[in-house]
Amino acid sequence: MFTSVSSRSAAAYKRASIESSVDMADPHQLVTLLFEALQRAIGSAKLSMQAGDIPGKCKQISNAISILEEGLIAPLDEEKGGEIAANLKAVYDYCARQLVMANLKNDVTKLDEVSRVLEPVISSWKTIKGERPAYLRPV
Repeated sequence: MFTSVSSRSAAAYKRASIESSVDMADPHQLVTLLFEALQRAIGSAKLSMQAGDIPGKCKQISNAISILEEGLIAPLDEEKGGEIAANLKAVYDYCARQLVMANLKNDVTKLDEVSRVLEPVISSWKTIKGERPAYLRPV
């Protein structure tokens, strides 16, 4: 099926906008962008799940897990970050497992649980504007 020119243009604009945001972002802003993308993926997975869109749900949950594993867990420096890094890793690992279970059981409450668990982490991150904590490896 073909998409309209305006749809393709909008998609291209969105990709370019996201790429330029990432290119110009400092490490703190990059993590903020990851949190925003994670929240969008979880929200989209929930909507897909409620609509019975299994491929859409799977794609969004997969995106959320990738963000957790590759974007948030991978840069943690447990040696320098000590207990904070270890605790964040545990939270992110828990969230990834809950996302797998949400996908497996088609369970919206698991998606809500992940959002609830991540909210204080995201809120705390926003309060340390511009600083790169010791528990993150340099980019």
